[in-house]
Amino acid sequence: MTIPNKNKIKKLFLIISLFTTVISLSGCNFLANSKTIVRISHSQSETHPDHLGLLAFEEYVESKLGDKYDIQIFPNEILGASVKAIELVQTGAIDYAVASTGNLETFDNIYQIFSIPYLFKNVELYHKVMEDKNFTDNIYTSTEEAGFETVAWLDAGTRNFYATTPIKTPDDLKGKKIRVQQSPTNVKMMSAFGAAAAPMSFGEVYTAIQQGVIDGAENNELALTNNKHGEVAKYYTYNHHQMVPDMLIANLRFLDSLTDEERQIFDDAAAICTKVERENWDVQIEAAKAQAKKMGVEFIETDIEPFRNKIIHLHNEIIGENPKLEPLYERINEIEKEM
Repeated sequence: MTIPNKNKIKKLFLIISLFTTVISLSGCNFLANSKTIVRISHSQSETHPDHLGLLAFEEYVESKLGDKYDIQIFPNEILGASVKAIELVQTGAIDYAVASTGNLETFDNIYQIFSIPYLFKNVELYHKVMEDKNFTDNIYTSTEEAGFETVAWLDAGTRNFYATTPIKTPDDLKGKKIRVQQSPTNVKMMSAFGAAAAPMSFGEVYTAIQQGVIDGAENNELALTNNKHGEVAKYYTYNHHQMVPDMLIANLRFLDSLTDEERQIFDDAAAICTKVERENWDVQIEAAKAQAKKMGVEFIETDIEPFRNKIIHLHNEIIGENPKLEPLYERINEIEKEM
């Protein structure tokens, strides 16, 4: 009997390892018990409202189709940062992901509408617009050529600045490096404020602030606690520059593979995901503020108008450069008048 040499054994193990990796993230999604694995990726923690909403998604689908589908949720950027997760959905390596609208801009610039600063006058208008199918339908299906579409929106609250030094007026932003989502519109916004935009993955923000690579970031209050940014940035300013949803996107080939009955169940699950996520949002925001104060974070209430006046000219500039945004912008104004 001939015993293989060590090099051959190493090669064999390498081939087996590579084969296992490909199978584990393949569109085939095989399970030993013949169920189809449905993978969902997101960047938040397991206590975040996004995750709780996705757990409700999982529970609903498996209660209806548990004999056929196994829903698996991967939090904390386990499968990669947002841009990578979108690419994995695009190729069918995974089936769903929660993506920021800023990152979706690179696939269709209709998503640029959400990056326009001070687009919504208040939270009530923001929620009303996001529940309006005349507004959302064209946006959701805009990325079909890229191989995916949006199936639900998730509340991501109001975005504000937080930094290592207080920001009380727009002038306090001058010369600061602020992390923004990877969106050209956000870069424009920071430039108009006189700051330097630093687009980077959300998972890199803590270390970047800690090491002084950036001076701060902009996000909702949960970033201070769930992602521990309040440990390194002690000043959070309520300037309310954006109300931006996150989107639950799905691979189009997967959706098309579903029967009509199955698709309805998955769509109902997506609606339940939004409902549960929103129910948890306000509760967690208040808890996050209380926890952040114990971490030593100072919450600064400021006059919003100087911030708004500094960048309101971007509305006409952005819409002028991207005509497909005009009907969406007009629809927001119509809904505001109706309210």
